[in-house]
Amino acid sequence: MADFAFEIDQPAPNTLRLSLAGRWRLANGLPDAARAERALGGGRVERLEFADAGLEAWDSALVTFLLRVTRAARRADVAVDADGLPDGARRLLEMAEGGPKPREAAPARRPGLLSRIGGSALTELRGVGEMLQFVGESVLSMGRLLRGRPAFKKADLWLAIQQAGAEALPIVTIITLLVGLILAFVGAVQLRWFGAEIYVADLVGIAMTREMAPIMTGIVLAGRTGAAYAANIGTMQGNEEIDALKTLGISPIDFLVLPRLIAMLVMMPLLVLYGDAVGMFGGWIVGVGMLDLTSAAYIQETLRGVRIDHLWIGLVKSLFFGLIVATAGCLRGLQAGRSAAAVGEAATSAVVTGIVYIIVVDAIFAVLCNVLGI
Repeated sequence: MADFAFEIDQPAPNTLRLSLAGRWRLANGLPDAARAERALGGGRVERLEFADAGLEAWDSALVTFLLRVTRAARRADVAVDADGLPDGARRLLEMAEGGPKPREAAPARRPGLLSRIGGSALTELRGVGEMLQFVGESVLSMGRLLRGRPAFKKADLWLAIQQAGAEALPIVTIITLLVGLILAFVGAVQLRWFGAEIYVADLVGIAMTREMAPIMTGIVLAGRTGAAYAANIGTMQGNEEIDALKTLGISPIDFLVLPRLIAMLVMMPLLVLYGDAVGMFGGWIVGVGMLDLTSAAYIQETLRGVRIDHLWIGLVKSLFFGLIVATAGCLRGLQAGRSAAAVGEAATSAVVTGIVYIIVVDAIFAVLCNVLGI
């Protein structure tokens, strides 16, 4: 016996309603639409509407049935109301019929300056709202993962960890080493006036752990990994792979976003710790090689100046920065259009969004740390 069913009734004169229930899957066989077609062919029906009477699961079998019934309704000049269908089925039905009916375009009118400024502000506010909604969906997806229902494969998670971690080590090494060298050079120029070259170790250690290593690592990953996420998911959007996932009942958030988000949250603190060490090594090179400090004195002063709360502040920041990079990259990829140019725009937007939010969050942390006295 088939697991799917549909009932035909007339809630109003000249109106035919199809109530759909059960599991409409290809594995259960294709449904027979002949009964619905005969009901439409009587000449007394002017309107056809669909209703969800307990659809448990569906795939292209449901869309095939709907398309056949809808085409029969069009041939009989019967108006079709698909508002009662699930959103995914309604969108797929529109795509199968050639897309929604185009509306007559209104004559173009160039907006004024105030309208353009207001429109830009509203666009930015909508962007913040979309990001918050995306974060909420990601949290729900994480909840499903914790309940033991992951939709992604372990191989995808390990690949994302490798891309966000091991493959980022060379560029993180170069950037943090140079930042440590620069901080030591700048500090040495000023501290020499007071004969306090030894405090270069404090300057480099505290600056790297609290600020520079998290910020520089976040910016590097925003330009490298965040852009890659946007380009990868944007390309899948253009190839209609994400539409295929939705058709199969698989959430793109669960399958595509969650492994990348977990990879960033795991690897960002580790990369920041690594950047701390490399940056302090750069300061050691300047201190020992140019300021005639001994290695023992430099290391001892670093250990004395850098407290554990400095490390914790940097690591907490790194978690927020990793969340920002993954969210910006995946969100812009899902919002991308279906062309090559749109993929490039999505990658650019992901980098810009990631860097801007990293600086904003770092400023918030600076104010909070100042208020709390840490």
